[in-house]
Amino acid sequence: MTAAPARTPSHQAYEAAALAVPAPFKRYAVRSEEARHAELARSPYGRVHLVRGVLHNASALAGLAALGLARMRLAAFSDIDYALVGLQELADASPGVADLVGLIAAALRGTGVLGDDEAAYRPRVAARIDFLGAQGAGFHNDVARHWTACLFWNLALAVDDVEFVMPHAGLRLPLQPGDLIVFDQTLAHGLCRPRDQGQAVAASFAAGAGARQVFLAGELALGDAEWAALGAPWLPLEAHADALELVAASFDERSGAVQRPHALAHCMSRDSVYAEGGRP
Repeated sequence: MTAAPARTPSHQAYEAAALAVPAPFKRYAVRSEEARHAELARSPYGRVHLVRGVLHNASALAGLAALGLARMRLAAFSDIDYALVGLQELADASPGVADLVGLIAAALRGTGVLGDDEAAYRPRVAARIDFLGAQGAGFHNDVARHWTACLFWNLALAVDDVEFVMPHAGLRLPLQPGDLIVFDQTLAHGLCRPRDQGQAVAASFAAGAGARQVFLAGELALGDAEWAALGAPWLPLEAHADALELVAASFDERSGAVQRPHALAHCMSRDSVYAEGGRP
């Protein structure tokens, strides 16, 4: 019998040509708690990468998802949990997958977010991989500590009738097991049912089959030159005077709308600098 040909992952980049920004602001910006960026800000990276079919071994997907679920507590809508996992544990839970880290690194290289050098990807993937679980996800962003200086990647293990939604970028991307997504987590994002038209609805994730989602997750820490290459350089605060600062923003869990934007009028002022250890 002739073996079926291996399926090649398919990469698509989705560009947010114009992010939806509430008045009186003209755009978004990201400040950092890190001292080295205390008086700097960058624009969010407005492109989302979706690589389909990175992992298509059904037994491996099920084994990894089961291992992750056993370590996380997900009981109600918008619960999100993380669990540590070692590389050997991942290998043991995914028999038939010769090099899971290599698969993820190759998919990430296909996005080009760290350039074309293969050596830039594998060490950053291997440094840390977590399980990420959710029972749907209301709209939020992730900006604490060093997260303003990285991108997130998520490899879907168990997703059923779920979209990744980034409302201000106008993106609704249906996910399948084995898909990998790369995005700037400083922009609001959530997990929704397609029937809910981009709204995060609690009743749609009531307990039952398909209520919970499981991913492998990691961070891609970017140096300043790498952010500049993506078109989001760190610049003095004055260059972002008309921007809404995403660390200070909060979002309506259902719709993703920025809450009370007028209260953020002075969010880019140097007087509001915050960093490790306080103002420099």
